[in-house]
Amino acid sequence: MSKVFVIDTDQHPLEPVRPGRARLLLKEGKAAVFRRSPFVIILKRQVETAAPAPLRLKIDPGAKTTGLALVDDAKGEVVWAAELSHRGTEIRSALDTRRSVRQGRRQRQTRYRAPRCANRRRQKGWLPPSLLSRVENILSWVKRLSRLCAMTALSQELVRFNLQKLENPEISGVQYQQGELFGYEVRECLLEKWERTCAYCVTPVTGHHLSGEQSPASYGNGSMLNVSLTPERQVRTIV
Repeated sequence: MSKVFVIDTDQHPLEPVRPGRARLLLKEGKAAVFRRSPFVIILKRQVETAAPAPLRLKIDPGAKTTGLALVDDAKGEVVWAAELSHRGTEIRSALDTRRSVRQGRRQRQTRYRAPRCANRRRQKGWLPPSLLSRVENILSWVKRLSRLCAMTALSQELVRFNLQKLENPEISGVQYQQGELFGYEVRECLLEKWERTCAYCVTPVTGHHLSGEQSPASYGNGSMLNVSLTPERQVRTIV
């Protein structure tokens, strides 16, 4: 359970308290609600010798949702945690709508407007609006939390998986471009892999098809390891 942030009358951060303690302070009139998201209470007095424990903010970035957690490293306790939802999809939809309106304007009889291409050049360090919104959203929450608690450290999870390296530790250079489908069509590769027999009824391939005929991305996780030859009107994958 996440704790409640506490600040004194000068808005200096104090030690976060449990929700029960926060309700008691509010009931006794010793504190008031300062903010509701995240929930913060403000004491009605000044604390002279405040020494809150240092906290570490951990960030798990994602395309649609980012995880935030404040951790007390000394106690190994999660003080506060939340999920931050991004507006990338909404921003992209708004840009598509604006683009369609601009394209439609070219067909309408309207007044002349001077070209505006000169003031639309991308500056150095430009990011797509959806990605920029995600970055600024995280930065704004980092600044907000730094004003509500004694945050002294920050950690961010950076995960990069090299799936080809997991399968072949010796891979390097141009070998990344020459996978198991190099020089093969998808169907021919499966016919050779399964020795031209069905993976389920162990009979010669007659009237069989691939699991997910459209593209390798529809075979499950996009790997040929999950694809097999199956009977007609029946989609199966080997896991």
